[in-house]
Amino acid sequence: MSATAESAIPASNPGRRPGPATVPKGAAGLSLTERVAGQEQLLPAPLLGLLVSLHRTIEPERRALLAARRERQAFFDAGGLPDFRADTRHIREGDWKVAPIPAALQDRRVEITGPVDPKMVINALNSGAHCYMADFEDSTSPTWRNLLAGQRALAAAVDGSLSFQAGNGKQYRLRPYEERAVLIVRPRGWHLDEKHVRVDGEPIAGGLFDMAVFAFHNARTLMANDRGPYFYLPKLQSMEEAALWEAALSHVEAFLGLPHGQMKATVLIETLPAVFEMDEILHALRDRIVGLNCGRWDYIFSYLKTFRAHPDKVLPERGQVTMTQPFLKAYSELLIRTCHRRGAHAMGGMAAQIPNASDPVANEQALARVRADKLREVTAGHDGTWVAHPALIPVAREVFDAHMPTPNQHHVLREDVQVTRDDLIRPCEGTITREGFENNIEVCVRYLAAWLDGNGCVPIHGMMEDAATAEIARAQLWQWLHHSDPRGRHADGSPVHLADGTVIDFALFERTLAALPGRLGDTANLPGGRRIAEATALLDELTRACQLVEFLTLPAYARID
Repeated sequence: MSATAESAIPASNPGRRPGPATVPKGAAGLSLTERVAGQEQLLPAPLLGLLVSLHRTIEPERRALLAARRERQAFFDAGGLPDFRADTRHIREGDWKVAPIPAALQDRRVEITGPVDPKMVINALNSGAHCYMADFEDSTSPTWRNLLAGQRALAAAVDGSLSFQAGNGKQYRLRPYEERAVLIVRPRGWHLDEKHVRVDGEPIAGGLFDMAVFAFHNARTLMANDRGPYFYLPKLQSMEEAALWEAALSHVEAFLGLPHGQMKATVLIETLPAVFEMDEILHALRDRIVGLNCGRWDYIFSYLKTFRAHPDKVLPERGQVTMTQPFLKAYSELLIRTCHRRGAHAMGGMAAQIPNASDPVANEQALARVRADKLREVTAGHDGTWVAHPALIPVAREVFDAHMPTPNQHHVLREDVQVTRDDLIRPCEGTITREGFENNIEVCVRYLAAWLDGNGCVPIHGMMEDAATAEIARAQLWQWLHHSDPRGRHADGSPVHLADGTVIDFALFERTLAALPGRLGDTANLPGGRRIAEATALLDELTRACQLVEFLTLPAYARID
């Protein structure tokens, strides 16, 4: 299934909105609300039948678990604190390990992540990284066209036929199979629907769609080459959510005739509730899980969201909330100890910096930060790390090669680590500068504009911003304002100040937002420049909302096709 520039799913006629697609027999109860050229080939009748059975099996429990999330958040909003579960103590204290890790995933010292457009897929697989996480979640804007084009590109990559021709005529082709990174796919989280696919009148879970379509087209080929399929599972909050993924993956394996446990998973620990259930999550997926990952950016966002009603948990600007802060260091080290005790990988987090060839000084400063971050990870005992740009792969590999001569560090048990509940929730000290406040607003507006325009991964001021990093900026604005301004949701008479003494209130927010167009200048060449005004209005709405909206992508999703 080739995905050249010419054969990728073409743009629809801008003058006519395509109607609903015709659903073949064998998929009764399913409807497709959008149609683009070529989708019948990508979504054949047997696959649609799988989606129907998968939805009917999984959806009731998914809805129940999303309701449990809301109940958990209400407990936190009322002053409750997360903690280790008493009813699962036997799992944490038990003597057990996860299933053996396949050879292709034994050494994961450098992984690159990114969206699923054909050029990115080729560059990532050719990058020299050990693994490539193809991302349908935080770095992909889930338009129907993007999703189908991404699935087509991955299928072509798996069968070796993927190529791409850029507008300037440059050709991109895959390297030989043995030189490519191992492919790992990240489907969307449980909270996201796929509105274009409905079963019995309900939207199917976005993550189920992503996982099932990829597995249907590629599982046999990948299994024959000892390459999976492999998945990264995002934004879990509990062992029950992990168990639901186990049920979903097992369902697809049975449908496709794969051995149980053939499809392997790595779970991102990127929510605060999940850090208290790492043993339990490993146990729920023990037949197929190969590791946990420190999803640091979403984890910080989750901390802000969990404690949105707690005035004693207000964090400084995001640039100061680094992995050396005590509560994040505790999270990282507890993950390492937990994983290695159970025979699983403990993966480090993302270096979001991007090179700056036009400014050698700034470029070296960015690379120095990456080196320091990777040195912290490898000496702590992590088995691998993430980068957002191919140019950072040699930097990360050099550090890991120097300190990790073995394929992984499972022998580093970190029995010295003793982490308490309070260690994981105690906020860090710091300041909020005017530059930091203004940067949060700019990042939110520019990222939202790009996302609404179909681009989920955007370089801004030397950082590769995705939904996770933008969420930190958005949640911080809400937290600062609603704990400071008298009109705020949780104001208690103790204003939050900028470092220069200025009170953070909605008047400051309004002035900064109004000044943003002048700061940006000509937006014609910015990603999503034509949707800056819409993004500005959406940020204003989200920031003023009495309740911190769970994810910015939920209201934004209603605005894309």
